[in-house]
Formats: sequence, C-alpha cells, structure tokens
Amino acid sequence: MVTTRASRTDVFRALADPTRRSILDLLRRGELPVGSIAERFDTTRPAVSKHLRILRGALLVRERRDGRLRICELNTEPLKQVDAWLDEYRRFWSVSLKRLKRHLEAGVGTRRARD
Repeated sequence: MVTTRASRTDVFRALADPTRRSILDLLRRGELPVGSIAERFDTTRPAVSKHLRILRGALLVRERRDGRLRICELNTEPLKQVDAWLDEYRRFWSVSLKRLKRHLEAGVGTRRARD
C-alpha cells in the first residue's frame, strides 16, 4: 500500500531532529544528490541516509533515480498540514494577547484614576 499522506506525528518526529531540519533547509534551495547532501555533514553517509529515510517516510523528501544518482527534493505538502495546525495556535495567542493588552490597559486607567 502506498501512503499519500504523512501523519502529523511522523512529520513532527522528522522535524524534531536538527540534522533533518538542516537537510530540509538544503533542499529548499533545490534538489540535490544524496552524496552532495552527505558531504555537507560531519557524520557518516549511512547516518545521513537514515535521516533521509525518515524524511521520506514523513513524505517531506521525494527521491528519484538519475542514472546512478539518487536525487532528493523537498516536498512542502506535509509542512502545509503542520502550518494549518499551528495556525489554530497563532489565532489563540493573538486573541489571548489582545485580551491581556485590554486588561493591562484597563488596569492602568483604573490605577491612574485612583492616584
């Protein structure tokens, strides 16, 4: 069975690691062969391959063959799902901060009237 949608948990797990985030940052600039990705890190090529496998499992990276090369590219679709989820919290904090501002401003006005 081919999965066409990554779970949010898989995406967050993939994003939790700084090396994987760095790989995504590299791929943001364009597709790269696995070897070019691996040479940019102070770790073994198998370790980078493991990170790429996790990113592919979360559907954040797509891989294709070009002769003997494996070319990786960023897939932003799962990030859009994460952004939509985070947007609910952005709205929550926006409303909460506006309420806090009104509360603090009301308190300052009340205090000035008393002074």
